[in-house]
Amino acid sequence: MIVENANARHQTPTQPHRAGRGDQPGGFIDQPRIEHAVREILLAIGEDPQRHGLLDTPRRVARAYAELFSGLHEEPGTHLARVFHEQADEVVLLKDIDFFSLCEHHLLPFQGKAHVAYLPADGKVVGLSKLARTVEVFARRPQVQERLTNQIADALVAHLKPRGVAVVIESEHLCLKMRGVAKPHGMMVTSALRGHFKQDNAARTEVLALMKT
Repeated sequence: MIVENANARHQTPTQPHRAGRGDQPGGFIDQPRIEHAVREILLAIGEDPQRHGLLDTPRRVARAYAELFSGLHEEPGTHLARVFHEQADEVVLLKDIDFFSLCEHHLLPFQGKAHVAYLPADGKVVGLSKLARTVEVFARRPQVQERLTNQIADALVAHLKPRGVAVVIESEHLCLKMRGVAKPHGMMVTSALRGHFKQDNAARTEVLALMKT
């Protein structure tokens, strides 16, 4: 059994790909168009885009969006393609993977931790950093947490062909905290179980308990 805490490894955080206009084959983020849209938003709320403090805001927002949505032009398979063969047939779990995403309903942030586990098949394992990168690929898109959880699980199933996959995400949503009902302490938890973890009660109980320790 292999259990890793993503924060305990003290790795340098993954630097997101800075997608720009024409910068990725098959897709790009049109930063000039974002700049224009941000100027229109500033005008719509009654601000002056020419005010000193706002002069560079459209450009800054465009660059930030290119970073925050860079996962739209990445394929998780590029991170999960390189596998190793080891004598491993017990749970492999990477806990406490910090992530940030944007809710597609209001484009407000939600953030938290992902816990990702799988049961290798035929000794096929992947580097732990690749699990964290897979979370990043899907988090850096307009998202809802339920879909994010399922996408991570399905990517592991598709590329690793493991005997089982379990993904649990815990996060706080600013759309809940800042607007509407404005509840500051709500925490959302979602899970996705595949294969052995879904079919076997004992295996499911074990992996969920490991995620909580």
